[in-house]
Amino acid sequence: MTPVDDRFHELRRLLHAYEQPGYAFDDTAEAPGVALSAYLRTAAFTPERAAAAAREIQDLLSVGLFSDEAADDVELLPHIHPSQGASVEECLRVVLQHLERFLADPPSPQPSARPEIAWEWRERFPALAHFLGAYFYQDSLKLEYESHTDAVDDYLSGESTDDIGKTASEIGEVLALNSSADELAEAAAVLGLSEPPPADLSLHRWLTDIQGVITEHLRTGA
Repeated sequence: MTPVDDRFHELRRLLHAYEQPGYAFDDTAEAPGVALSAYLRTAAFTPERAAAAAREIQDLLSVGLFSDEAADDVELLPHIHPSQGASVEECLRVVLQHLERFLADPPSPQPSARPEIAWEWRERFPALAHFLGAYFYQDSLKLEYESHTDAVDDYLSGESTDDIGKTASEIGEVLALNSSADELAEAAAVLGLSEPPPADLSLHRWLTDIQGVITEHLRTGA
């Protein structure tokens, strides 16, 4: 749950999209750049996010980036560099214009569209990102778990039913989005997988098996 005093929560999430492309605003008045395009594709699934981001930008611009009132909140935001010759405020106004255009006629979500940047993968598939990143981080099978099965069992015993169900659903979506082994490996790595699958299984087979284990766990509670 978002804390009630988290003034620029959604704007912070939006600005994190700019980190991978290079911590710089690349939007123009005519077209959103790489990061904002990824954010808008994600927001198509939940347009209220774009509405919240627009409100927060308006709030920030009204009080000013350097006002004492917002200083602590602004400090929590990713520091994104303005485009050449522009101020941060001007860049945010361009972002706001694109958000308002989006909200005037929200596009339909495109579940078959493959994410283009790491931020977008993690936003589209947060439950799977948590599963892979928290249980199959680098050396997790040496430091914490004796086997892949041990890690999966720990996940099933420690996470909520809703989150586990979302992970199973997201595995299916990710498998459908990545038709080749290389694409799937790239997506899984971006989502936090740092350990290879069991030696006798392909990544596709292993994720499919995990999806089956989760489904059976949800069905039987065992």
